[in-house]
Amino acid sequence: MSEGFGLVVRFSLRDQASAKAFDELCAATLEGIKTAEPGTLAYVVHVPVGEPLVRVFYELYADRAAFEVHETQPHTRHFLAQREQYLADVEVTFLDVIGGKGSVDKTV
Repeated sequence: MSEGFGLVVRFSLRDQASAKAFDELCAATLEGIKTAEPGTLAYVVHVPVGEPLVRVFYELYADRAAFEVHETQPHTRHFLAQREQYLADVEVTFLDVIGGKGSVDKTV
């Protein structure tokens, strides 16, 4: 595959109760992603070591069109509508693939 589109999203959560509820929202969203999005190559939720109120998402899509499909899915729209109540801050970084190992193979 010569294309690839990714992003990293860093969510800072309000408090421990918000973190628990956000994790539940993520779990439900991930079920939809696993079953309905063949163009989503990776969608991984991380907790940085030593930062219990932070979640980092790594998302990799086959291309920009696959990302756009992801954004229109009911489970994604639900996540986007519900997440704000749990957040203190959010940072989004969009990524273009230039090389690596995995399902995206693009050389410099």
